[in-house]
Amino acid sequence: MALIRLDKYLSNQAGMSRSEAREALKSLRVTVNGVTEKHYDYKVEPGKDIITVNGNEIAYNEYLYVLLNKPKGVLTATEDKHQKTVLDLLPEEMRRRDMAPVGRLDKDTTGLLLLTDDGVMAHKIISPKSKIEKEYIAVLDGAVTDEHVKAFAEGIKLADGSECMPARLKILGENTASITICEGKYHQIKRMFGTVGLGVNELSRIRIGQLRIPEGLAEGEAVLLSGREELLLKISKSS
Repeated sequence: MALIRLDKYLSNQAGMSRSEAREALKSLRVTVNGVTEKHYDYKVEPGKDIITVNGNEIAYNEYLYVLLNKPKGVLTATEDKHQKTVLDLLPEEMRRRDMAPVGRLDKDTTGLLLLTDDGVMAHKIISPKSKIEKEYIAVLDGAVTDEHVKAFAEGIKLADGSECMPARLKILGENTASITICEGKYHQIKRMFGTVGLGVNELSRIRIGQLRIPEGLAEGEAVLLSGREELLLKISKSS
């Protein structure tokens, strides 16, 4: 595996900013293979060299998994010349060349969004075959009824003739409902409600599998997740 600079390794693998990594090196809190190292441009081999900070080993993860609490007005895209994207919200230590959103949330939709450079994992999460639940809270322009609940459970047929898998609709209030789906067609939830005569005023994703937004994570903020195995365990289970 190619060698990388030590400050970059700490930034990518320990969730530090580049300045925090350099400060740890400067204050002699970093070791490489048991030897204290203070030079930020020292080269290490990921997966082979053993790096510690304050005595704690910083294990190497081939891929990064990031959970973002997406705010309104931000595009779920990797780049855009005119508008802010979700990648623009990520701090330096959470960015890699191939980082990309897992699926998409509309510009005006908020909530849980995963980003990763692991293409295999991304495909598994968004594939309907995986049957991974995605739960949303919707504020609507009309009352939600038991008839709507029944229609969603039977599977909505959209205006273009495409059919949605059965979805779980739960009434939370007169104009508020939670909806759980296992697929992600273009503007699917808004189109499903539109089919039964309801418009969506607000929409927020609150869950993927058992993965939820950590308490205290404000809109626009992101957090690094653990490795692939634990993430897969969380998203593969339903609540």
